[in-house]
Amino acid sequence: MRISTLTFQTNAIDQMDQLETALSKTQSELASGKQIQQAADNPAGMAQVNQLNAELSASQQYVTNQNAATANLQLEEQALSDATNVLQSARDLAVEANNASLTAPQRQDIATQLQQQLQQLISIANRTDSNGNYLFSGYASQTQPFTQAGNAVGYAGSDGVNQLQISANQRISGGDAGDAVFMNIPGGNGTFTTAAAAANTGSGSIDGGSVVNASQWTPDTYTIAFTSPTQYQVTDSGGNLVASGAYASGDTIQFKGIGVTVSGTPAAGDQFTVAPAGKASAFATLSGLITTLSSQALSPSQVSTQLGGALAQIDGAISQFGSVSASVGARLNAVTAAQSSEQSSQTQLQSSISQLSDVDYAAAVTKLNSQEVALQAAQQSYASLARLSLFNYIQG
Repeated sequence: MRISTLTFQTNAIDQMDQLETALSKTQSELASGKQIQQAADNPAGMAQVNQLNAELSASQQYVTNQNAATANLQLEEQALSDATNVLQSARDLAVEANNASLTAPQRQDIATQLQQQLQQLISIANRTDSNGNYLFSGYASQTQPFTQAGNAVGYAGSDGVNQLQISANQRISGGDAGDAVFMNIPGGNGTFTTAAAAANTGSGSIDGGSVVNASQWTPDTYTIAFTSPTQYQVTDSGGNLVASGAYASGDTIQFKGIGVTVSGTPAAGDQFTVAPAGKASAFATLSGLITTLSSQALSPSQVSTQLGGALAQIDGAISQFGSVSASVGARLNAVTAAQSSEQSSQTQLQSSISQLSDVDYAAAVTKLNSQEVALQAAQQSYASLARLSLFNYIQG
């Protein structure tokens, strides 16, 4: 088999081109630090890298969501703590005001202090984050949630809240809607409310009551009417007699699984009502306190009854804030656990990507040196053979 000069040159050049291409690829790998430059280099490896990069990107988004949730929930936690302190201070003032020896000006002074605390509570409920988003507006984060008109405070935010994906299988609420936190608080003791009739003429007052046996409680509006200062009867909303008996100041009147204490001396015809607890706002509770203490028309027993109801409402609001705060704390703990998990996951993903795509510099440098030697040898061999011709063997 004869090999022509052209064939020899073509094969030699092709070989050197292949060596140069391989050398160039190795140099590119060393310069970029990546052994997979394009899909053709390693199709299966590139597919794995792309999948791992997608998982890493998702994990990084989870971390972003975790950081946002942590920031918002910490701000909410502080707001709830501050709101609780305001209500606790208001409660102390209500207890101070529930003293028959106080004069009208003294009660008005307390009402003025409560007015300041109402403004503090509204301010807390309208707090924003560092981006100006309201903490308690739900989806409507750019809308101020609470506005005051006279003694009434209304809610303008959304009922729903943003759900943040903090891991592949976990979503949490990034905050709480203001209506659920500040507005929809169970009235009275959470089961029922008590009140004294405006037309009462005696000195009797009623407390907030308590549940003795929840299984016996039937929600309805009940009237406790005193037929004499020492006798009472209880009727339901249909006028049916529920209970009756003798009364002495400080006695607890029990019926339908609940108990209420009436103090003082009711007059014949005085009435008190017991009704199912509805919903009340923390703002309305303070506004009601202010109205009660500012009134000149209420009798001491009516003031005492209304203050007792307000104290029960404040206790309910404080309990509500505590429940929401506990939920916030649980979510913060969940975020902390998710952060730890995602950090570990990202470390593993980055390691796997590195193993698949990063260059082993020591091996690559060794390969580069070998390729350079091979190319130089091929070039020198080609140059030497290319100088040979038949005339080299003809004797002169």
